[in-house]
Amino acid sequence: MRDRDAKQTALILAALKLFASKGYEATTTREIATSAGCAEGLIHRYFRGKAGLLSALIRHRISREVADLTHHIRPARSLKEEYLQLVDWAVEQMWEDREFLRVALPRAVLDPNFGRALRQIGPQRTARAIAKRLKRFKECRTMPPADLEALVQLVTVLGFMFGFIRPAVLRQDRKSASSSASTLARLVVSSLPSSVYL
Repeated sequence: MRDRDAKQTALILAALKLFASKGYEATTTREIATSAGCAEGLIHRYFRGKAGLLSALIRHRISREVADLTHHIRPARSLKEEYLQLVDWAVEQMWEDREFLRVALPRAVLDPNFGRALRQIGPQRTARAIAKRLKRFKECRTMPPADLEALVQLVTVLGFMFGFIRPAVLRQDRKSASSSASTLARLVVSSLPSSVYL
């Protein structure tokens, strides 16, 4: 089983590199298999082809993100600290995932079915993990659901804008982009009624 897992991971990582450098359409399964040091037939056996490999790539990235968020980031003592920490994490995560985003976003624009699948696999799982962290705070548990949802979504929006769009697409300095995200997050948290985070 370990050998199978290792080969699947090798194929996923090879696909990410090739999709990011050549584009999804231009990359062949033969190139992916060669880069991974695996037989081409394994792509069809494990993933049912290149489209299935792309879906597996998304699941792999999101699972890593959720595990990181759930197990590797220490809970903060206050909602304010937690929110700022989550925004900083989202900015860094988007920067780390820039190659993946360069593959997934164009594919989602061109293929509506892929876009719908991406939404189900990606942002929703991450949003649930963020909401779970925020709900540790009494104030979030008593907050109207729409307000909590907005706080959760803003974490990912700030992460995407200042961790990917600004530095990777618009070539803004990463440090200033991250600083802008932190400033906006502080403004949002400060605008909450004081009883929410004190």
